[in-house]
Amino acid sequence: MGMKEASLKIFTGSSNPDLAKEICNYLDVPLGDALVTAFPDSESFVRFNENIRGADVFLVQSTCSPANHNVMELLIMIDAARRASASRVTAVLPFFGYARQDRKDQPRVPITSKLVANLLVAAGANRILTMDLHAQQIQGFFDIPVDHLYASPVFFEALKEENTENLTVFSPDVGGMKMANAYAEMLGCPLGFVAKRRTGATTVEAMNLVGEVEGRDILIIDDMTETAGTLVAAATLLKERGASTVRAIVSHGVLNDVGRERLRQGVLDELLTTNTVQLDKGDLPIRTLSVAPLLGEAIHRTHTDSSISSLFQIKGF
Repeated sequence: MGMKEASLKIFTGSSNPDLAKEICNYLDVPLGDALVTAFPDSESFVRFNENIRGADVFLVQSTCSPANHNVMELLIMIDAARRASASRVTAVLPFFGYARQDRKDQPRVPITSKLVANLLVAAGANRILTMDLHAQQIQGFFDIPVDHLYASPVFFEALKEENTENLTVFSPDVGGMKMANAYAEMLGCPLGFVAKRRTGATTVEAMNLVGEVEGRDILIIDDMTETAGTLVAAATLLKERGASTVRAIVSHGVLNDVGRERLRQGVLDELLTTNTVQLDKGDLPIRTLSVAPLLGEAIHRTHTDSSISSLFQIKGF
C-alpha cells in the first residue's frame, strides 16, 4: 500500500483566532476543530476534536499579552498534537514574545527567549514559523528549523503608490538602523536616526537627531511598540525640529493602555502595523495590514516542501 500524503491541518490558540481564520481562507482549508479553554483555576486545557493522526499540523498562536498564558496554551497544544500522533507539528508564532530578553545585559538576569525556545522544542515542536523577531539571532536559539518571515513586503505593497520625494526614513534608535536602511534603499529616500537614552522600562528620553528633518515627511521604522514611548518621544522631537508629518511602521502593535493614551495625543499622524497580534484600533490613528497571505503562503510551501525564499522578495519595486 502506498504512503498517503499527510493532510494539512491548521488550529488556533486563543491569542489571535481572526488571523488564523484569514490564513485558512487564503489557503481554502477549514480551520481545525479544537477546544482551547481553561479550568476555573486558570489551568489551560486543549482537546483536538478531529483525527490528526499522521497529519501535518500548524498551530497559530502569538505569545502576546497575556504572554505567559499564551505560551503555556501553545505548549499544551503542541503536546496534545504529538500525543495524537501528528506526523509533524509546526508552531506558527506571528509574534514571538520574550524576544527582547535575548541576552544578559545586566547581572543575574535570565535569557528568557532561549528558555521559551527550549520549552517549544521540549513540548515537541518540529518547526517554527515566525515573523520579524526582535533580534535575528534568536533563530539560533532553536535546534529545529526556523522560518523567519519579514512583514516588510506587506508594508512596501502599501507604500509603493505613495510619492516618496519628500520622505525621510528614521530609525528610533541605533539598533534599528539596519532595518530602517532597508526601507530607505527600497523607497529611494534619505535615512536618519534618533540617538535616544532609555530611562526605564516604560520611559524613554529622546536625545539627538541625525538626518534631514526640516519640512520633511518622516517615516519611523520599528519592530514593535508597546507603550509607544519611543515612537511618541521621537515624533515629538522630530516635529520640534520642523518635520511636516510623522508616521510610524511597526510590525507588531502590542499596544497597552499607556500606549493607547500616548497615540491619542496625536503627535504621531499615523501608525501602520499588522495583525500579528489582535488589536482593537478604536479611535486611534492606526492602519492595520494583513500578514495572512504571507503566513498562508509560507504554510502552504512548508506543507508541500517548496522553497519559501521567494517570499522575501518585494514585488513591484
